[in-house]
Amino acid sequence: MNTAFKYSLLSLAVLAPAASAEEIPLYRGDEIIVTATRFDAEPRVPANISVITREEIRNSPALDLPDLLKTRAGVDVRPLYGHLGIDAAVDLRGFGDTAVSNTLILLDGQRLNPIDSGNISWSTIPLGSIQRIEIQRGAGTVLYGDRASGGVVNIVTDKSGTPRASVSASAGSYGYRGLDASAAGGNEAGYANIFAHTASSDGWRRNSRQDQQSVSGRAGRYVETGEVALDYAAYKESSGLPGYLLPAAYQSDPRAASTLFDSQSRSGYRLRPGVKLRLSDTLMLEAEVSDEHASQHWNTVSWGSVSDRDNHTQSLTPRLRWRHGLEGLASETVVGLDYYDGRFDSRSSAAPVQWAAQTSNAVYFQNSTALTDAWTATLGGRSQRMDQRVHQDAYASWFTSAMDGNSIRTRNAYDLGASYDGQGWRVYGKTGRTFRFANADELFRYDPLTGNPLFAGDLRPQQGTLHEVGGSLSAGPVKLRGALYRLDMTDEIGYDNSVGTNINFDPTRRQGLEFEMDWRLSERFKTRLAYTYTDAEFRSGPYAGKRVPLVSRDKVSLQLTWDAGAAGSYSAVANAAGGRSYSGDYTNSRGNLAGYTTLDLLGAWNLKPWKVTARLLNAFDKRYAAFAGYATYLTPPNYFYYPADGRTFALTVGYDFK
Repeated sequence: MNTAFKYSLLSLAVLAPAASAEEIPLYRGDEIIVTATRFDAEPRVPANISVITREEIRNSPALDLPDLLKTRAGVDVRPLYGHLGIDAAVDLRGFGDTAVSNTLILLDGQRLNPIDSGNISWSTIPLGSIQRIEIQRGAGTVLYGDRASGGVVNIVTDKSGTPRASVSASAGSYGYRGLDASAAGGNEAGYANIFAHTASSDGWRRNSRQDQQSVSGRAGRYVETGEVALDYAAYKESSGLPGYLLPAAYQSDPRAASTLFDSQSRSGYRLRPGVKLRLSDTLMLEAEVSDEHASQHWNTVSWGSVSDRDNHTQSLTPRLRWRHGLEGLASETVVGLDYYDGRFDSRSSAAPVQWAAQTSNAVYFQNSTALTDAWTATLGGRSQRMDQRVHQDAYASWFTSAMDGNSIRTRNAYDLGASYDGQGWRVYGKTGRTFRFANADELFRYDPLTGNPLFAGDLRPQQGTLHEVGGSLSAGPVKLRGALYRLDMTDEIGYDNSVGTNINFDPTRRQGLEFEMDWRLSERFKTRLAYTYTDAEFRSGPYAGKRVPLVSRDKVSLQLTWDAGAAGSYSAVANAAGGRSYSGDYTNSRGNLAGYTTLDLLGAWNLKPWKVTARLLNAFDKRYAAFAGYATYLTPPNYFYYPADGRTFALTVGYDFK
């Protein structure tokens, strides 16, 4: 489907006739959840959902978005370099090495994950632009499709047009500097806002400098029956690549670098026009067209190579919400189509040209019916077809050949659940089916004898069955929520270094407990406790009974916030993760990567119109590695570590123009 055709469909949607109604509210900045329905509405669906509010973002010591997420149950974050979030991986429900392919990241309900194994460009989403963050643990495959096996993180940006403007400047340890600015305005005709962000750091480790710049925003115009809007973003970031450290260097000097001159850079843009239209008293249409591009460059001096990759993705995502009733019961159904077309082109001075393309078409529905005032039943399904194509040129050497491959696969998913809402409490149960197709990088493999490129066309999509029960309770100053779950996976896709390629593993199982408690101790004090127990193991095959690498069984986060009024507000956040197997150690024979506990502190003073915020991260200067592995390709085979940053201080001063 070409771009002109997609824009024509959007134009037709804008011109569609519609009648006015109050039964389906339009978005005007209310506190609502969209992840569980793909529409602006408070859902009654069976799911374990947490919301990080704007106030909680302000009270967090986190400097970047991934650091903010790690305080919640069921979420693990593994940064490689620094506190700007570049190359950080977010893991929901214990997928370890393949977290970036099993946790779906959304921005206002639209996916950010690229078609390859690359990480999210977190710099395009400055914290100041976020209205709230919704975390839905467990499969989100029915509504959002491929790569949601672990769950969905939906980042909802500020769309209000309330007149305002602000600017803030930051400085801190290791040459950290930042500047943020925002402005917004609006009236009865429409609204617009813009967020600009720049930050840089010399880095805690040698050759770990980082810098990032981004501009993003939204402009909308109200029409008689809805809204027409454009979301946009452009960004640029770069960083040094200090590489891994072997055990001796990690113990003696964790700030060292094994590659002193390697570097990477990335730039891109996102354009996303969309509409929200009320077609009748019971029917709402939403649709978006998206055009996204990213260019990446690596200068790997240590290997004497330079490489580039361009990613380009276009999408069309229309959907309808129909409040139709069902034999006298309140019932609504969401029906939608998802079309994604993406391609990457990769060039390197040390390897032939590669490209991969994939086209995805999906249809889905989700129905929620109120059986009584308390009981709600939910049923949903999706069918997705993935067409993937890859190519690699021949090596210059005479004995290698070029490679072409093509694969077309279809997979289905479903969700079935029920929830009961009592006075101040809620329980739910659900079962469902999830899937994931191989990402574009996983489709390339090489003959171990000749080095010839091969197409991994026999790599089957992974599938899983989820069973979950959970609930929530509000009792005065205490709010509790939690879930027990089991996810049985078959054909899970991952890289096995014992055979040197991506494979379909034997069946795996993930089961665990997620628990969160918010407790307002007094008018001034409140605390949050998050605990996660994750049991991720192989169920059969040569690794039967072995733990999935990089997944801690226990993870705890505790935050205490004190609102001292005119004297400021203060927060302390402790995060603890237990030991886990090293990356790639499927036999669990290499011992455990040590667990760790860190403490982050924040003090904030609102001296209207000035704001001052001080942060102290890793206050006890804990030495640890969130990511480490064991590599047989090293000579001799050895452990390798990516040390996390030591103690870091940052001070931010802001001014509100109001």
